[in-house]
Amino acid sequence: MGKPVLSLNNVQLTLQGNAGPVPILKGISLNVERGESIGLTGPSGSGKSSLLMLMGGLESATGGTITALGQDFATLNEDALARFRRDHMGIVFQSFHLIPTMTALENVATPLELAGDRDAFDKARAELEDVGLGDRTDHYPSQLSGGEQQRVALARAAAPRPDILLADEPTGNLDSTTGETIIDLLFNLRDRHGATLVLVTHASELAARCDRIIELRDGALA
Repeated sequence: MGKPVLSLNNVQLTLQGNAGPVPILKGISLNVERGESIGLTGPSGSGKSSLLMLMGGLESATGGTITALGQDFATLNEDALARFRRDHMGIVFQSFHLIPTMTALENVATPLELAGDRDAFDKARAELEDVGLGDRTDHYPSQLSGGEQQRVALARAAAPRPDILLADEPTGNLDSTTGETIIDLLFNLRDRHGATLVLVTHASELAARCDRIIELRDGALA
């Protein structure tokens, strides 16, 4: 077995609150292997989303080390982290995070364009076809349902063929039927492109679809 795609060693996150320091994550050590799917579970407030943010370099740990694809995040500044995410990661949020002034096609093409891909729009169109939105390419987010917006977000995350796919409660704002469709698409994208998947969810049946379940309680591994 090669080096882990993601490696966390004694990772801590402490935020400053009005009453003083608030420990969010307390010494998390975890390795994620290439191609593995991990379900991050635990009650609300256990630190799941915070841990995912650290894995994506969107938040800085206050202790310990985080390494992704052999790169120590602590050695990268904000610009370098942004480039690393652009080149190696796809991130799907609960609230979609689409750009409202851009069409579905433009939303998906943007990360490809930023990476200098000359075929950005052709690839974006193909990704939207893959998630069943080939006829919605020119629609803006406000013209799409919640499920359709999340499909666009999935297409955007998958388009650059990321090594690592991070998903934070991707079905949290959707009804159960739409949520199941989104999860099927997410796992299909993972299987087709061989990405490593880390999925934050409170749904046990969803976590059970992953290769391994990691449970957090009060900021620590249960």
